Amino acid sequence: MSITVLVVEDEPAIQELISYNLKKSGLAPVCAANAEQATVMVNNVLPDLVLLDWMLPNSSGIEFARQLRRNPRTQAIPIIMLTAKVELDDKISGLEAGADDYITKPFSPRELIARIKAVLRRRVPEISDEIIEAGGVKIDPTKHRVFAYLNDTSAELTEVKLGPTEFRLLHFLMAHKERVYTRTQLLDRIWGDHVFIEDRTVDVHIRRLRKVLEKIGKEDLVQTVRGTGYRFSSEYEMNLEEQHQQS
Repeated sequence: MSITVLVVEDEPAIQELISYNLKKSGLAPVCAANAEQATVMVNNVLPDLVLLDWMLPNSSGIEFARQLRRNPRTQAIPIIMLTAKVELDDKISGLEAGADDYITKPFSPRELIARIKAVLRRRVPEISDEIIEAGGVKIDPTKHRVFAYLNDTSAELTEVKLGPTEFRLLHFLMAHKERVYTRTQLLDRIWGDHVFIEDRTVDVHIRRLRKVLEKIGKEDLVQTVRGTGYRFSSEYEMNLEEQHQQS
């Protein structure tokens, strides 16, 4: 999956240098020279991360960061601030405005890419290529394959065949284990926030995912939270035992 980075930088030479290194690292840059252009781009398609210069014409990077954090649709987008300001108070101001990280100019391209990948791993783990293992299920995003242990004592993995949407759902839920997501949130994160389909579409794909997991006795890993949405929980056996004791 291509990871989109919105670069908001008014210096053409710096913008070009950043774009070159992002492409070289397998990321997909889109560029804006000011906050107004960036706002239009974000309104069209949400980026996976915003690389934001502090000093912009008309509206500052700090104000644009605050704008993103005030909007429920954009408040979860990771932000890295770029600035020549080196004072501690300036760094604190950037972080208080909603930035996840802060890079001081001049910076090395290697440091920039490392910081971007670190923030993405922390804030948006589902777009990482790292293998995730939980509840006896192992998902490999790079190879687009899912494996599972058939029981708690088995040391042998068996492959689980999933459709592309069910794979993305499982990957997302496993990357955010134990967190509950509404149907609307899942639609935005799996299908895209500008795709207009019924909320119940999520239910259809959750049923398909559970049907496959049922064949290997793992269907209870994907839980329905009544009145809210869905979550992946590897603690389902403990939860079922607690419910039984309470009843």
